[in-house]
Amino acid sequence: MSQEYKPKSFWKKPEGVTGGIVLGGLLIGGGILFASVLPALIIAAQNTLYLALMLLALGAIIYMVLDPKMRNLVWYMYKSVMRWVTGLFVQIDPIGILKSYVEDLKNNLRKMNKQISQLRGQMHKLKEIIYNNQKSIESNLNLASKAKAKNKKAQVILKSRKAGRLKESNMRLEDLYKKMEVLYRVLTKMYENSEVMMEDIKDQVEVKEQERKAIHASHSAMKSAMNIISGNKDQRAMFDMALEAIADDVSQKVGEMERFMDMSSSFMDSVDLQNGVFEEEGLKMLEKWEKEGVSLILGEEKETLVLKANSEEVLDLNEPIKKPIREAGHTNQYDSFFE
Repeated sequence: MSQEYKPKSFWKKPEGVTGGIVLGGLLIGGGILFASVLPALIIAAQNTLYLALMLLALGAIIYMVLDPKMRNLVWYMYKSVMRWVTGLFVQIDPIGILKSYVEDLKNNLRKMNKQISQLRGQMHKLKEIIYNNQKSIESNLNLASKAKAKNKKAQVILKSRKAGRLKESNMRLEDLYKKMEVLYRVLTKMYENSEVMMEDIKDQVEVKEQERKAIHASHSAMKSAMNIISGNKDQRAMFDMALEAIADDVSQKVGEMERFMDMSSSFMDSVDLQNGVFEEEGLKMLEKWEKEGVSLILGEEKETLVLKANSEEVLDLNEPIKKPIREAGHTNQYDSFFE
């Protein structure tokens, strides 16, 4: 299993919530019951036989609490029951969870592809506006030069100011284009990486679903309990832990993917190319993302993409979105979770 992964404690899992509620109920109920039978216990303790039985029961309880193997067995049984109860209402099977994430990724990839196409359209329009503004700047400066030669001061001022306003507008629009380029490069790379991730998950589900059935069939609950008592690692629990680690990793990446898509959508909605205006809030959101830590989906590629967008490298908007193809001998990114 990946060394970087820290498994969730029982209490942080869905069955842990159920376990906490049940344990709280047992403690409260046990306290009420003990208080109600305490007078009867005091009377029973006066009888030698009853006293011996109560001491025997107390000794058994103390033994269970102090003996590590017995304590682990009881804890294992309790967790198993809570997992079964929780499974009646909530999807906690890691294979089932991974299958649902595959469906989420399919939907997100469709939406992301649409976003990329819309963004590319906006960028084409913005480049056209910048180009037309530049032509207008040159035309006004040329007219201002001719007016100056004819000593038409009013025309010189008028055309010069118009050229100045257009130049200032173009500077802002070129900054906007750079931000759009960051967005475009990130979305396309995120699309590629997520496509590969989805294929890796599908492969894992296909293979590990059969393995899990075989392991669960050969490692019964009783055998798992005996492993717990003897202090050996339970293969079934270790296998499920690896699957849960994959599910947690995918959950975080899908969450990042959806957050970035929401931010991208908000950014694009704030841009009004028709009037050449955009909300500063959209730019701030993107700049904040640029300064945040490493992306789970992009990894170290995030910094490279941002640097490329802000360099002199020309982005070819006519280049079709790459359909990721896993190379021969591709190593599944989730194989290490089972090591």
